[in-house]
Amino acid sequence: MTDTPNPVDATLEEIATAIASAERIAIASHVRPDGDAIGSALALGSSLLAMGKDVTIFNEDVVPDTLAFLPEKNLVRSPLEEIESSFDLAIALDTANAARLGAGVLEKLSAAKKWINIDHHISNERYGDLVHIDSLSPATGQIIFELIQTAVWKLTDAARDNLYVAISTDTGSFQYPATTARTYEIGAALIKAGANVGDLNSKTYDSFPYRRIELLRELLNVLKISSDGRIASWVMTMEMKARLGILPDDSDNLINHLRGIDSVIVAVFFEELRDGSNRISMRSKSKEIADVSRICSCFGGGGHSLAAGARTDKEDIHQTQENVLRKIHEVIEQGKY
Repeated sequence: MTDTPNPVDATLEEIATAIASAERIAIASHVRPDGDAIGSALALGSSLLAMGKDVTIFNEDVVPDTLAFLPEKNLVRSPLEEIESSFDLAIALDTANAARLGAGVLEKLSAAKKWINIDHHISNERYGDLVHIDSLSPATGQIIFELIQTAVWKLTDAARDNLYVAISTDTGSFQYPATTARTYEIGAALIKAGANVGDLNSKTYDSFPYRRIELLRELLNVLKISSDGRIASWVMTMEMKARLGILPDDSDNLINHLRGIDSVIVAVFFEELRDGSNRISMRSKSKEIADVSRICSCFGGGGHSLAAGARTDKEDIHQTQENVLRKIHEVIEQGKY
């Protein structure tokens, strides 16, 4: 990556100008991508291809099975593929720090002449040459829609559908508190442009493998309620994943079952990883009582005030659970970060 100790905070107009002046463009998003990461990348890529740009989209983990219905999904390439890597411009989307792009992607893009960083995470580390961070936007997909509109680029059918999925998934189907009036206006604009929301919603929210239900049953058996019902958590171990044949995206959004408990303020999903580290996903119902971005920062992570995550070094996952729950309890009880 370009060494840029003083990145420039750029407007969407300046971002559009920089993209227009580049010919060979790489787009990348974070490891273990969600709908916003993949949808935003595919939407921007589709619009730039319609302009005649040479575009390659990278993701360390490519497209998860749950998003395999997205149009033009085959544009997403693995960094392991033999692809010539002399890019004029690299664009990182929805990725708070460069390491989250993955080692393979960073290696592939290491010779890019310029970097643009577009994101909505308040914890973004502002890497790159041009930086556009809108922490008030509920999804990176919403920023990409505004960029396409600002630049007067073609909103292709693929871009339209990918943006709908990007925005819908990161707003909890337009339900989370960060959803704005503008979010609904953009949703309406995408529908007016021809998005089939019945079909897209069905494929996004009502099409999962049976093993996901088996996983949910296992997790409910290890559900832990603490702090007088204000914290709910569960642990997914390597043994559990191996026994059920779980894939990385099978657990996506299962944490919402914890968050949905009426007394719960903070929900936490602990996942044991193959390298011995542990992944922590955290959700809050009240940023005033428990800002989970600040809590996760105590464990080297970050994100949004109501949705954040972290990853520990090698440690017993039940010890990680104990340490994290203790910190959450302190915050809820005493407001101590």
